[in-house]
Amino acid sequence: MAKTTAKKVTPLMQQYNGIKKKYPDAMLLFRVGDFYETFGEDAVKASSILGITLTKRGAGSQSETALAGFPHHSLNTYLPKLVKSGLRVAICDQLEDPKMTKTIVKRGVTELVTPGVALNDEVLQSKSNNFLAAVHFGKKLIGVSFLDVSTGEFLIAEGTQEYIDKLLQNFSPSEVLVEKKYKQQFSEIFTDRFHTFYLEDWVFQKDYGNDVLNNHFKVKNLKGFGVEELQQGIIAGGVAIYYLSETQHDKVAHIQSISRIAEDKYVWMDRFTVRNLELYGGNSPNAVTLLSVIDKTISPMGGRLLKRWLALPLKDLVQIKERHELVQFLIDNESFFETVTYQLKQIADIERLISKVATAKVSPREVVLLKNSLKAILPIKITAEKSNNKTVQQIGTQLHDCQELIAKITTVLLEDAPVNINKGNAIASGVSDELDELRNISNSGKEYLENMLARETERTGITSLKIAFNNVFGYYIEVRNRFKDQVPQEWIRKQTLVNAERYITEELKEYETKILGAEEKIQQIEIEIFSKLVHFIIDFVKPVQQNAQNIAQIDVLLSFAKLAMDNAYVRPEIDESTDIDIKKGRHPVIEKQLPMGEEYIANDVVLNRENQQIIMITGPNMSGKSAILRQTALIVLLAQMGSYVPAKSARIGLVDKIFTRVGASDNISMGESTFMVEMNETASILNNISERSLVLLDEIGRGTSTYDGISIAWAIAEYLHEHPSKGKTLFATHYHELNEMTTTFKRIKNFNVSVKELKDTIIFLRKLVEGGSNHSFGIHVAKLAGMPNLVISKAQEILKKLEENNAQKEVKEVLKDTQQENMQMSFFQLDDPLLEDIRDEILATNIDTLTPIEALMKLNEIKRMLLKK
Repeated sequence: MAKTTAKKVTPLMQQYNGIKKKYPDAMLLFRVGDFYETFGEDAVKASSILGITLTKRGAGSQSETALAGFPHHSLNTYLPKLVKSGLRVAICDQLEDPKMTKTIVKRGVTELVTPGVALNDEVLQSKSNNFLAAVHFGKKLIGVSFLDVSTGEFLIAEGTQEYIDKLLQNFSPSEVLVEKKYKQQFSEIFTDRFHTFYLEDWVFQKDYGNDVLNNHFKVKNLKGFGVEELQQGIIAGGVAIYYLSETQHDKVAHIQSISRIAEDKYVWMDRFTVRNLELYGGNSPNAVTLLSVIDKTISPMGGRLLKRWLALPLKDLVQIKERHELVQFLIDNESFFETVTYQLKQIADIERLISKVATAKVSPREVVLLKNSLKAILPIKITAEKSNNKTVQQIGTQLHDCQELIAKITTVLLEDAPVNINKGNAIASGVSDELDELRNISNSGKEYLENMLARETERTGITSLKIAFNNVFGYYIEVRNRFKDQVPQEWIRKQTLVNAERYITEELKEYETKILGAEEKIQQIEIEIFSKLVHFIIDFVKPVQQNAQNIAQIDVLLSFAKLAMDNAYVRPEIDESTDIDIKKGRHPVIEKQLPMGEEYIANDVVLNRENQQIIMITGPNMSGKSAILRQTALIVLLAQMGSYVPAKSARIGLVDKIFTRVGASDNISMGESTFMVEMNETASILNNISERSLVLLDEIGRGTSTYDGISIAWAIAEYLHEHPSKGKTLFATHYHELNEMTTTFKRIKNFNVSVKELKDTIIFLRKLVEGGSNHSFGIHVAKLAGMPNLVISKAQEILKKLEENNAQKEVKEVLKDTQQENMQMSFFQLDDPLLEDIRDEILATNIDTLTPIEALMKLNEIKRMLLKK
C-alpha cells in the first residue's frame, strides 16, 4: 500500500491558516512585508474583484497555493472595492518590527471591515447613511435596529412583517444581521436584496440584549431613552452592539443614545408605494428620482436628513406647520438666507468627523477641519439668535458655540497639519518646551553642517569637500581622489568610489546621534500630544453631534426654500380635514425633464369623502393618467415633509397612509405572475385602508382576461366606495365600462385625460376634464410608436369587426344588470342573521389557495345569498 505524503506547510502558511480559521467568513488580508497578500479561494476572489494578477506561492511544490496581493499603501484603494462587493474583510497586520525578531513576525487581525461597519471615506457615501441592521423574529412581532457607526445614529423599532419590510427598504442597510435558524424565513419574507450575516441563536436573547445596551450606555435600564417597551427591538439593538465588538470596533463613545422609530408619527407607505413613486430609487436604470430633483442640500448631514424626511413624512400638524413656517422665513429674509448658505459651504461633515475622533481614526488635518467647521457655525448661531422669529431664535440657542474646543485645537495644531501624524509637523509651537527645543536642534542642523564644512575646508585646504547623508552610513564627508592625500589621519574611511572617498568623523557621528535622536523624539512627542488632544475632544462628542443635527435641519429647510424659489412652489395649507384640493398641480420630476421651452400641463385634483371620494380617470395610454396619480401623491408627500409644493395652491387634510398600485411589477423570480403580484398589492391596500388614506390605483385587472379584469376592477372600486372609511382614491383605467359606475355610486366621479383628434392622428392635451372617455385610441398610440403600417391596418380591420359584433355593448349590459342588483344590497348594511351566514362562508374559505376565477365564483355565491333575501 502506497504511503501518502503529508503536504508540507511553511511556518508563514501555518500562521496564516491559524488566523484564517478564526475568520472563516471573511477575506483575510495578510500583511507580508510591504504587501497585503491573499491566499487560496480568497486570492481567486480578490483577483476577480480587484483586477489584480493571480499567481502562485510555492509554484511546483507540495505547498503550492493561489496568491494575489497589492502594496500595503494601496489599502484605501482596494479595501472599498472588496467591502462594496459585500465581503467581510479581516485586516491582519504585523504586530512587531521584523528587525526585532529572528523568528516569524507576530501577526494579528487589527480590524474586521464589513459592509455595515465600514468607517473608510472611500466606502461611505457622503449623503447616505451606512446602516448596519439587525432583525429579530419574535413570536408575534419582528424587531429591527439600525446603527450607523460612522455617525453614531442608533434606531430601533418593532412591528409586523410589512412594517419591517418597509423600514428595511427605507433605511437600505448595507448589512443585515439575522439569527441562523431564521435564514430561510428572512429570505422568503424580505428576499435576497441585502448583504446578510447569520449569528448564533444565543445572541438573540432578551436578557442579553438588555445587558449589552445597559452596559454600553452605562445605565440601569433603557427608560430614559423611551424604548423600554420595544422588547423585540431591544434584542435587535443588542445584537448590533455585540457585532461591533466582534468586528474589533471597541471605541464607540460616539454612540450616545438609542431612539425609537415611532410608527404612529409618520405617514405609512409600503415598499410597493416607495418603489412605485420612485422616491429615491428608480424602476429603470435611467429613472430620475424625486430625491435627486428636490435635493438642494449643501452639507452631507443635510443630504442624509433629507432622505430620512422623505422616507418618514410627518403626521403631526404642529410639526409640519413649524417646518413650513421656517421655509417661509428663509424665503422672506434674504440676508439670513445668504448668511446661512455661505456658512453651510464652510462646514464639513462634522457628524462623521466627531465619530472618527471617538473611534481614534481621525487625522490631524481632519481635526483642523472639525475646528474650522465649528467656527463656521458661529455666524449662523449669532444671526439666528438676533432674529425676531421665536422658532429661529430657538434654533440659534440650540447651537453650541464650542469655544473651548475651538480654542484648544487652535492652540495645539498647526493650520496646515498633515494627513498622517507620523509625518510630523502637526503640533504648533508653544505647546511643549521639549518639542520646541528638539525642533530647534533639528532645524539648526543645516546651519551647523555649513559651519562644519567651512571650518574643515579651511583646516584641510580641500576646496571640494561635501557633507551628505545616506541610510547606510548616515552623515559622511566626501573627498575627490585628487585631494585624498590631504585627508586628516583621524578621519575614518567608510567607502571608496570611482572618483572619490567617503569618510566619517567623531564629530559627525555625535551630531548624527543628536539629530536623528531629536527627530525620533519629535515624532514620539507629537503623537503623544495629538493622542491627548483626541482624548480631550471626545468630551465634546454630544454637543458636536447636536450641532450636526441642527445644521442638518437648517440645511434641509434651506433646501426646501431654494427649491420653492427656483421652481415656483407654494406653501400648502395643511388642516385636520380629510379633503384634498390641489389647484394646477404639477409633477415635480416630470416637469424638470421637459424639453426647453415646453410647459408642464398643470391639473386640478379635488378629493373628499362627501361627494368626490373616487375619481375614475380614463384616457388613452401615454395621455398622462399615471403622471396625475403620481403627482397627487408626491404633492401630499412633499407637503407633509415640510416642503412647499408644485402647484398654484394646495389644501391638504392630513393623510396617514399612501397606497399605490401602479404599473405591472412582475415578480417572476419569486414564482409569481404579474397578476398575482397585482392582486397581492391590491389586497394589502384594501385590508389596511383608513379614512385619511390616499389610494392610487393604475390599470387594475389588466394582468388577466378582459372580462375578469373589468369584474375585478369594478368590485374593487365598489368595495372602496362602500367601505366605512371612504378612503380617497384616484383610479386610472383603460376599462371605459367602469364609467357606468357613476350612475349607481354617488361618490364616484368620471374624469378623462383629454386628447385632440386630427384626421389619422391624435394630440395628447394631458388635461384632466370631467366626464368619461369611451375610446382607447390604442391603435393611434401604436402608430405613434412606429408600428408597421401593415399591423396598424390589420388592427383597424379587426376593431371594426368587433364593433359591428357589438362586443362592447354585451359587456355593458352585464354590468348594468349588476348595477340593478347592487341597488338592492350594500356590502356593509345587512340584516344580522344574513351577515352571520356570510361571515361563516368567508371564514370557511381558504383565500390563500383561491385562484382569481374561484374568488369571483365565491363572490357570486355570496351575491346569490343576498339576492335570495
